[in-house]
Amino acid sequence: MSCADCGNIAKEAREIVAEVGSEPEKVIPLLQEIQNRHGYLSQELVEAVAEEIKLPVSRLYGVATFYSQFRFEPIGKNLIKVCKGTACHVAGAEKVYSIISEKLGIEEGETTDDQLFTLESVACLGCCSLAPVVMINDSIYGKLNPAKMGKILKEYADGK
Repeated sequence: MSCADCGNIAKEAREIVAEVGSEPEKVIPLLQEIQNRHGYLSQELVEAVAEEIKLPVSRLYGVATFYSQFRFEPIGKNLIKVCKGTACHVAGAEKVYSIISEKLGIEEGETTDDQLFTLESVACLGCCSLAPVVMINDSIYGKLNPAKMGKILKEYADGK
């Protein structure tokens, strides 16, 4: 990392702390803001925020590793969440998951080489009447089958 990057990271850490607050009870919102800005928790920015709020970096990592919402690696432009709850499982979620994995060449938690897609499975998306369901970014797609899923992936690959 260059010195220019160090300055930018320190500046961004100050901005985040100014926006969210520096109290110890603000650790989760601070981590959420870092992740909202970058899609994951970069080591440099977590360390800079810890320094800014005068807490040990281990405290921030302790919180971040406890909650599954936090990521430590960049994700793709499109985050695909496949629901594997009971209703989706019964309705064929595994077939939908398999077509996504096959077409993109990635497995759970992986990102495509072009950084376009990241694949995750989740316990429930709360859309049981639409089973099987997939969420891509903030959009929900329901009553899926492999053909529909393939068409949706192509739309996103083409720049939807």
